[in-house]
Amino acid sequence: MKYSKYSVVIIGSGIAGMYAALKLVEHTYLPDGVLLISKHKLGDGNSKYAQGGIVGVMRENPSDSCVSHINDTLKAGAGLSDINAVKFISESSDEVIHDLMGYGIEFDKNDKGALSFTLEAAHSIRRILHSGGDATGRRIDEGLCKCVLESDDITVYEDTLAVELLISKEGECRGVIVYNSISDEYEVIYSAHTILATGGIGQLYKYTTNPAGATGDGIVLAYNAGAELRDLEFIQFHPTSLAVEGGENRFLISEAVRGEGAKLIDKSGHEFMAKYHDKRELAPRDIVTRAINSEMHLNHLDKVYLQTSCIDRSTILNRFPTIAGVCRKNGIDITKTPIPVSPAAHYFMGGVKTDLNGCSSVKGLYAIGEVSSTGLHGANRLASNSLLECVVCAWSLADYLSFANLVAPKMIDETIKYTIEQYEQNIDDSIYDTACLKQELQQLMWENVGIIRDEKGLSNALKQIKYLKSIFRQTKRCLNMEEYEYRNMLATAELITEAALNRKESRGAHYRSDYPQTEDIGEHSLTKKGESKIAYQILH
Repeated sequence: MKYSKYSVVIIGSGIAGMYAALKLVEHTYLPDGVLLISKHKLGDGNSKYAQGGIVGVMRENPSDSCVSHINDTLKAGAGLSDINAVKFISESSDEVIHDLMGYGIEFDKNDKGALSFTLEAAHSIRRILHSGGDATGRRIDEGLCKCVLESDDITVYEDTLAVELLISKEGECRGVIVYNSISDEYEVIYSAHTILATGGIGQLYKYTTNPAGATGDGIVLAYNAGAELRDLEFIQFHPTSLAVEGGENRFLISEAVRGEGAKLIDKSGHEFMAKYHDKRELAPRDIVTRAINSEMHLNHLDKVYLQTSCIDRSTILNRFPTIAGVCRKNGIDITKTPIPVSPAAHYFMGGVKTDLNGCSSVKGLYAIGEVSSTGLHGANRLASNSLLECVVCAWSLADYLSFANLVAPKMIDETIKYTIEQYEQNIDDSIYDTACLKQELQQLMWENVGIIRDEKGLSNALKQIKYLKSIFRQTKRCLNMEEYEYRNMLATAELITEAALNRKESRGAHYRSDYPQTEDIGEHSLTKKGESKIAYQILH
């Protein structure tokens, strides 16, 4: 087994991970260097799928204010957002987005050459910047990827999965064990600081906008390391994914399309959102999702439609070229024909509990981006706040680590040695059909831990997940990448289902048909190895 050492190891190569790496090498002396670990090829993460844009309270948009953005975020968060986190991230947006521009990221401008802002659901003003029309995530991802590859100070491992964190007897993170899926080899990496930037969990569900790699890897790494997790039951189901079968995920039809005036209609062409909320198509995501789900259930259909022909032809083609192109490949002309849409798992509001510097409850372990729980999103993420959180928290963490001891550890105790030995032993060579097992789990989660939940369904899911765990014996070292992913999916599914069972109320994206009320006081759910609870906390 190979051994190496780095000052900082970043697990995950999306926007949060790449931006953190760039900010670290820009201002910090790193005696042992920075390692960026990518599960697949660099740039193939979830970040590039973000279409709508990135929130920015910008000096170029004088009609906007941090107060307005903070209020919109708190309202969407349904009583679980941390006002200090919301305030910090909102007030940092102008500086950090201008810094992104310094890395060559260009945002769309209007015909007067000024930054162009669009509107999305639950925002009170147009404040979402976009790039390439509807390719914001991809443009930022590509720009940062270019900078990372040009840097002599960042080492990149591709096709590499982090399989276990190295936790000392004192409970401190001292590095990670990784598995390279191409060479089929393991490596022990000692590091002074380890950052999780692994993204979300969408692949736990039959229908998701997330790519194949979103299997909850970071959640399992942190949980097994003893880190505290928070609000795992809150999963945002995006109302409008393209309802066309095929592929590992569903193509996202950005909320910005509704922001530009598109209307949701049933198979007969009738608009229906007025029945559910006075803001209609621009109601919070959880409300629009449940409205669509209700219409589908009432009419025994698997989709509704998004009428886009009401938007000016040139506007829609220029603003949403990616969506128009994908729809065209599926025989849909969005200037004439309604787009078939249905909900899909999209974003994970829960995650590793951190402060605003990314510090977890485990010394030496940090989390940024979707895998973290900073307190920004609460129970229901406000549209386009996710990319902003990625860059602000990466920027903040890099600044925090510039004052830390960055020398990789030299002394490794018996606890870590024992962990390493587990990956040097022979493994059970039983052959598992992980593709079929994943599909079974995804169907189970979609039907029982999805948009509408209840005690019976959640209990059934938990029972079935425990059974699936009992017949999959690869609990430590696995045979290949697919087995590691399935192992992580099972563990994450169990944690999410337990958290959903414990929260006996409906709040934000977590809707219990048997507990439809929302309690007066917002409480976080906290999960740690060996314990799970709802924790009383006055938030604001």
